[in-house]
Amino acid sequence: MTVVHLTRIDLAQNLERFYRLDVQPDLFGGWSLVREWGRIGRPGTVRITSFGTISEAEAVRIQLWHAKKRRGYNNSEGSAQGSFLRPSC
Repeated sequence: MTVVHLTRIDLAQNLERFYRLDVQPDLFGGWSLVREWGRIGRPGTVRITSFGTISEAEAVRIQLWHAKKRRGYNNSEGSAQGSFLRPSC
């Protein structure tokens, strides 16, 4: 279970976005895919989707990861809290 941190930055278009994917166990024996996205340096939107097995959650995480990579997102490092800081220029 690895947290995936993605960013898409294009300063010419004023585009500074992040996307985070994380698979976590829930309290009922299932698994949750936690997605967070938004503008770097601002609070993001969070969506949690529940799954019966870890393999189902991981499969959807990988699908979303590849879809974001096709849209121009790149792997990035986020802080321990999962929020992203504006890159220094």
